[in-house]
Amino acid sequence: MRSDRSIQTAIGLSLLPWLVLVASLSVTWIVWDHERQSARNALHSQFDFALKETVSRVEQRAAAYEQMLRGVQGLLATTDLNNQASIHRYVEALQLDANFSGVKIIGIVQLVPTQDKAAHIAAMHKAGLHTYAIYPESAGPLYAPIVQREPSFASTGTPLGLDVWQDPVRRVALEAARDSGMAAISGKLRLAIDRQADAPPGFAMYLPVFASDKPHDSVAQRRANLIGWVYAAFHVNDFMASLYGKQSPGLSMAIYDGVETSDSALLYRTSDGAVGHTSVRTATWSASEYMVVAGHTWTLSLASLPEFEARAGRDGTSVTAVAGGALSFALAVLVWLMVNGRTRALRLAAAMTEELRDMAQHDPLTSLPNRALFSDRLNQELARAKREGTRFAVIFLDLDEFKPVNDNFGHAIGDQLLQQVALRLQNAIRAVDTVGRIGGDEFVILVAGLGGKDFVLTLTEKINQSLRQIFVVDGHELHISASLGFAVYPEDGSDERTLTRCADGAMYRAKNRGQAGINRASNAPS
Repeated sequence: MRSDRSIQTAIGLSLLPWLVLVASLSVTWIVWDHERQSARNALHSQFDFALKETVSRVEQRAAAYEQMLRGVQGLLATTDLNNQASIHRYVEALQLDANFSGVKIIGIVQLVPTQDKAAHIAAMHKAGLHTYAIYPESAGPLYAPIVQREPSFASTGTPLGLDVWQDPVRRVALEAARDSGMAAISGKLRLAIDRQADAPPGFAMYLPVFASDKPHDSVAQRRANLIGWVYAAFHVNDFMASLYGKQSPGLSMAIYDGVETSDSALLYRTSDGAVGHTSVRTATWSASEYMVVAGHTWTLSLASLPEFEARAGRDGTSVTAVAGGALSFALAVLVWLMVNGRTRALRLAAAMTEELRDMAQHDPLTSLPNRALFSDRLNQELARAKREGTRFAVIFLDLDEFKPVNDNFGHAIGDQLLQQVALRLQNAIRAVDTVGRIGGDEFVILVAGLGGKDFVLTLTEKINQSLRQIFVVDGHELHISASLGFAVYPEDGSDERTLTRCADGAMYRAKNRGQAGINRASNAPS
């Protein structure tokens, strides 16, 4: 019996290293999977932010062009519609190439009732336009000919007098501008000045001009007292090139006229040409957003490219897998040595276990908590706050001017700078708070148990001031700053994903406004 028991013990001890190996590899897989999912969730949040940011940039640029047209509209309130010299001087002063590079043409359309057609043509001839005529010929109740285009070189080869009222696409926009008294853009069209067969798609923005001494408060009054329109014509690709800011890398974009994403409605597509019916279905992330630009609906479609999607695997998942696997095998070997009577192996095994846990949860460069450990502490604080009714904050921080440090002094200097940044962040927070590094020059801070009303804002300003102090790295004096965005529980979100997305979005808005900025996710009290 004793022999049988000894045999069973020996068999059990021989299986122990394999059990340790399986358990260690299982832990490694769990940590790796958590890191991978966290990276993908963060990248998805970046995709959602890029979609909304692009819509905002398009709407802001359209509003800027509308304000430019309102200046011309204001000029026509003080001068005659046919005062071509005055309009020419005004448009020339706008310096379109420098300030409104997306504009192809600024022009004037005059409303001409049928009974006034002959007198209108005679007046244009008298003004020096001896070949002027309204075309194409029609017997409509009214005409809307183009009587002036600026800059003048843009109209080369295309005579004035084109009756835009006869074009159904333009007419819809003309009527919308007339009846609303506001700016209106047309659907997809070919600009009148385009002579080449492969001209890019365009659109026109119209703003109504009413008789200066007549009321135009109601639709009936606006129709009765309309004298014309001022308009701007665009090629859509030039319009998109003039947007403020830069498009996020690794994303493909297309814009469609209306709500149908068909080839016939396509207005614009990025040069990679990846946004299409097939590629949208195969992309990891894709989405469409409707936006109303000057009363007209466009559809923005965004899809991720492999370059963008590959970033989901750059946040330490490979390091976790390799390091975890190696340490798992090393731990199994140590257990085997321990089973064979080496007591010292027990201490080494414990040390290796702790090292495995530490490597799986901390950034190897700064020793700060990584994304996985930070997420765990955030969820713990979230559970405590829900249980006790307390508040806490999440701060996202991105260094400004860090890339030039790497470019000018090398990555070794950049790594030492990141280590000093981590030390300053740790010195700026309380012992109950957590600062982590989530990749590159991005850091995140968990501020537990908020105290006073302005505590978070005071802390972010303290951090900002600390990082603006000179860093001395290997004899080099380096100057950097940081852009910070923060979200507060429960005002800005009640779960991990919402809070981190709000804080990340606030940080990007702060960065877009300039260096060393601080931004709150909402207007709730801090």
